[in-house]
Amino acid sequence: MTATVAEQKHLSPPSHPQRWLILGVICLAQLTVLLDNTVLNVAIPSLTRELDASTADVQWMINAYSLVQSGLLLTAGSSADRYGRKKMLVAGLALFGIGSLVAGLAQSSAQLIAARAGMGIGGALLMTTTLAVVVQIFDDTERVKAIGIWSTVSSLGFAVGPLIGGVMLEHFWWGAIFLINIPVAVIGLVAVIRLVPESKNPSSERPDLLGALLSTIGMASVVYAIISGPAHGWASGQVLLTAFVGVVVLTGFVLWELHIPYPMLDMHFFRNQKFIGAVAGAILVAFGMGGSLFLLTQQLQFVLGYGALEAGLRTAPLALSVVALNLTGLGARLVPKLGTPVTIAAGMSLLAAGLAAIALLGGNGYGGMLLGLVVMGAGIALAMPAMANAIMSAIPPEKAGVGAGVNGTLAEFGNGLGVAVLGAVLNSRFAALVPAAVGAASLPAALASATDAGERVRITDAFASGLETSQLVGAAAVLAGGLLAAALLRRAERADSVRAASAGAEAAA
Repeated sequence: MTATVAEQKHLSPPSHPQRWLILGVICLAQLTVLLDNTVLNVAIPSLTRELDASTADVQWMINAYSLVQSGLLLTAGSSADRYGRKKMLVAGLALFGIGSLVAGLAQSSAQLIAARAGMGIGGALLMTTTLAVVVQIFDDTERVKAIGIWSTVSSLGFAVGPLIGGVMLEHFWWGAIFLINIPVAVIGLVAVIRLVPESKNPSSERPDLLGALLSTIGMASVVYAIISGPAHGWASGQVLLTAFVGVVVLTGFVLWELHIPYPMLDMHFFRNQKFIGAVAGAILVAFGMGGSLFLLTQQLQFVLGYGALEAGLRTAPLALSVVALNLTGLGARLVPKLGTPVTIAAGMSLLAAGLAAIALLGGNGYGGMLLGLVVMGAGIALAMPAMANAIMSAIPPEKAGVGAGVNGTLAEFGNGLGVAVLGAVLNSRFAALVPAAVGAASLPAALASATDAGERVRITDAFASGLETSQLVGAAAVLAGGLLAAALLRRAERADSVRAASAGAEAAA
């Protein structure tokens, strides 16, 4: 019985007395990192004009940040476990602040691209260490609520980046969107040094340098292929070659991790049904959210006729509903009552229902889309914290950084996959329906080639039909994934109960 209590204490560390204050600091740093994923999009005209940036320059300004960040997530998480999560959090804030300063004062495209890459390194460290620290300072009774607040910041940062960027550009020059990060980084540094306790893996494993290199190259290659696919074409040599390199290198990473005694990512985690179920659900939530927002922007602008800022404002109810439900702690209260599998199944079902509502009702006006966005937000608010908690609880506490790296990598991969797959469905359906005489694959090009008003209406209707089809495909994928994840988690819980009962019977005997 004593061993069991000791094991429980190992699995559930006591809560830190200043945990909620620390969570606020962590969320502030997290929000800044996530804002920079999308804030640059609204500054493209200013960058093109003031830095004389070419289209390729602008693409690298945007992609350098996400490529470096996604490629380094696993490595950053492993480093945090080995060298100390507080140290890596401090290093991440410092790198992010310095990168923001260089970006804000950049005088050329090359300087800005390099600064964005440096910010990506800091962002990877922050994305992994923030979640790992949350797991360390909250016990089981409050962890789901804390992760729910952490997830809320993730959703908020993703949605409001363009809005904040637009407001800043209304009053200041483009560099201000980066310089605003500096006071946040300084405040975060002071608070982390004073408040956050140090924690790391107590075992003295050797660093897995080759594993870190392979995971970085492999993930960056796959993400680059997904990012560049819409611009260069999915069948282009550049995209196919990059994707092939990524798959080969990641396969080598898996084989290497299975071979060595001190792996950066223990592949035996993937034998855990709880871990597999949470992984499947996390990918498909990100798939549905990333793909749907990609489609929604086009639907609002091309079909309903809103401008860029108006379209951004009209996607805000998704983030607001996530924020409202998570801050009230609804998901955290439901998980103990319903259980993780039922909570995830309910959240994924709501997400699928929201996507279907947008597909079937959103084409006629914003009212149907608003309903779908609110329902989607409710689903994300239920499913995301429960799945993040399931992933982190399936991994030993000493590997919390790696667990956070896995969670962040899944989110990046799911977002990219959603854009790629649902975008491909949209383009395929549109190409099949658009008048053959037009011969254009994109809506703007097709409309420019149209000869009369009737043909333009038929082209717009074809695009709307493509959007509907792709959104319904996304809804079906999310629903199926949610049910699968819930079934795997339920099976894992039953297996754990059987093992616990057997252990109890042996102890009693």
